[in-house]
Amino acid sequence: MNLDQTKQRMDGALDALRKEFGGLRTGRASTSLLDNISVEAYGNMMPLNQVGTVGVPEPRLLTVQVWDQGMVKAVEKAIRDAGLGLNPQPDGSLVRVPIPELRQERRQELAKIAGKYSEAARVAVRNVRRDALDALKKEQKDGKLSEDEHKTQSDKVQKLTDEAIKKIDEALANKEKEISHV
Repeated sequence: MNLDQTKQRMDGALDALRKEFGGLRTGRASTSLLDNISVEAYGNMMPLNQVGTVGVPEPRLLTVQVWDQGMVKAVEKAIRDAGLGLNPQPDGSLVRVPIPELRQERRQELAKIAGKYSEAARVAVRNVRRDALDALKKEQKDGKLSEDEHKTQSDKVQKLTDEAIKKIDEALANKEKEISHV
């Protein structure tokens, strides 16, 4: 059982949570808002950032500078169909994406979604803890660990778990604050 590997897996759950939070629209422009959008390009689905450059010229405006003029319509359609409530406006090879003001119902909905994302991250961390504790039990059963070593290692795993859960809770609190104060 490797503590570094356990910590790395728990950090991975936190990184995944931050990435999911980045995709939640909070009324403030962020390039991560368009990270999960794929565009049909040349017969394939490609990430938006592979067909153009995403920028944030103003706090409530995103722009996508499309590299191939023929892809502008596909980019516009992909953004519109992404389910983010965005209305892209093409202007030559530039697609402007104004970020509309959030209504109160939408803010509450986003807070619930953020809560679901953070709960999934907590579950992932607990699963990593379970795997680590199972590995420790197996090592003890196989005679590779004494009872004292098992207890010490289990306490370290629990400490890592508590730290990861605390970071997840802090990330959720920050996201909820961001959602409600836009």
